[in-house]
Amino acid sequence: MNKLRPQSPTSADAETPPDQKKVPRFWRCFWLTFLAISLAYAFYCFYAPGNDIAWAEDYSSGQQQAADSGKPMILYFTGEWCSPCRIMKRQVWADDEVKTLANSQFIPVAIDVDNPENAAVLARYKVGGAPVTIITDPQGKALHWRVGGIDKSEFLEFLETPIPDA
Repeated sequence: MNKLRPQSPTSADAETPPDQKKVPRFWRCFWLTFLAISLAYAFYCFYAPGNDIAWAEDYSSGQQQAADSGKPMILYFTGEWCSPCRIMKRQVWADDEVKTLANSQFIPVAIDVDNPENAAVLARYKVGGAPVTIITDPQGKALHWRVGGIDKSEFLEFLETPIPDA
């Protein structure tokens, strides 16, 4: 008698059809690409290059430098968490034209809005958030100010605004 034995599937039979393998491979590539692009974008958003601005150590030393030199101050209120501040650091403060003008005509002072030591300065200028850019005379009297992020061309216009005589 010829009994039929059930045959075990061969390796060719055990493979899944090609159509079923392409779908998971597509999604795996899609999600890996999405992850890589997301990480690159997050790095770009939070990356702020160093710049060659001659920042004063703090407000009081900036005010002393301004009084000694007779130059006005640029007070730049910023925070680590502030996205527009990072954009300004990347696109405005890192620019050579801005750097030259800021270092030659002003005493730049960066003020961290989250630092409790800066509470008196924040109260004096009534700053509640960031970014805020204020041009003051050497004594600290506010002459011009802007709230929010500023692009390079607006910032250069802001710096070149005539300062009234005290």
